[in-house]
Amino acid sequence: MPHTAEQLFSFLDRLGIEHQTMQHPPIFNAADGRDWEDKIPGVCCKNLFLKDGKGQLWLIVMPAAKRADLSGIAQRIGAPKLSFAKPDVMLAVLGLTPGSVTPFALLNDKDKQVRVVLDEEMLKSETVNYHPLHNAASTTLRAKDFLKFIAALGYKPIITECGNL
Repeated sequence: MPHTAEQLFSFLDRLGIEHQTMQHPPIFNAADGRDWEDKIPGVCCKNLFLKDGKGQLWLIVMPAAKRADLSGIAQRIGAPKLSFAKPDVMLAVLGLTPGSVTPFALLNDKDKQVRVVLDEEMLKSETVNYHPLHNAASTTLRAKDFLKFIAALGYKPIITECGNL
């Protein structure tokens, strides 16, 4: 069974990571979130759950304001033919449905099937925002603490440029 937002918050607390969560109407994509960007402190982010031509799963995490450069990302990370993973794969691996993708769902990737790519510009921000395992809220934490979360789960992310404004 996938983790809940409350379990996520408990995990962040155990890691000593400060976090704040703001409730809002469901946000399914970056365009839906534009009305909330000025109400939520820090960088609002988007997450792309992808699969490459060899079957490797990828989670690309980047600022919502950027346009993803999938061919450029594919070249930088050595992933042939990136495309969006199917919803049933997303549900099986991350415990989520489309429109709710978040790096916090790595809690549900028990077999560590997903490789993580983080936008380098996003990590230069003081604070970042991601959905807390559902898309009707956004959780804010420091970018350095986000890296602490990723490391605590055992991931070694690739940090690179993921797109442009």
